[in-house]
Amino acid sequence: MSDAPPVSVVCCGLIGTTVTDNGMVERAYAESIATQGVVTGTTAYARCMAGVHRSRGQSTIEVLRSLFPGSQATAQAAQLAFDRSYSAAVARTGVVAMPGAELAIDKLHGTGARVCLISGFSSRLLGLVLGTLGWSDRIDLALSPEDVPRGCPWPDLVLTAMIRLGVDDVRDTVVAHGMESGVLCGRRSGAGTVVGVLTGTHTTDRLRRAGATHVIGSVSALPDLLAAGSTPDASVPGSASGSAGGTGGAAGAADKPAAQVPLERRSTGL
Repeated sequence: MSDAPPVSVVCCGLIGTTVTDNGMVERAYAESIATQGVVTGTTAYARCMAGVHRSRGQSTIEVLRSLFPGSQATAQAAQLAFDRSYSAAVARTGVVAMPGAELAIDKLHGTGARVCLISGFSSRLLGLVLGTLGWSDRIDLALSPEDVPRGCPWPDLVLTAMIRLGVDDVRDTVVAHGMESGVLCGRRSGAGTVVGVLTGTHTTDRLRRAGATHVIGSVSALPDLLAAGSTPDASVPGSASGSAGGTGGAAGAADKPAAQVPLERRSTGL
């Protein structure tokens, strides 16, 4: 434990990393684009949903702008529909923390680290999720794209967390995220350790290509990984080896390069 490098702040993704998805996000996207005339069974629908999957983790308004590039008003209307749909789903079924997420947050706090949750949701939806879970007092900070100039994959969310939580050295920050855009955000911020989490939408291969220094099966493994302070994916329960394909597919040789960076030889990122 004493050999582990210092960690001041841990930034974790929200949906797919610390909070279960259960298909609620994609349903909200489907319902939001349907309000703009893009309905299931059409080529346009398939194209839009492929774009949603590719862009998961990014700001919802930016995802919708990419789907409706010709009309800012259409994207904004779809954003309002997305928020309504997701809010209604929360009212019906609630939201559920990832197994082990609450214990992981508590363990991280026990080491002296501060915990920030970052999300592509609007601040209203982010507040709704945290309030439903009763997490307002469990975390130190929560940030949405409305709090920064740009959301993921740009580094603004993590850099803002570093500033607000008083990090002395960016390399003392850890980012854990289940989406490619969240991993890119962490790498671009200069965070010393960027962990891909396989409970999100994207595969081991995509997370490593984005620059993940480690890949783990779930956020519950994060405290042990950081305490180990050694090579990634080695003898940490819940971690994923280079041959693991994650939840979305097999990974090959592309999984192996920079992902094998030990904690004590951390890069400053892209």
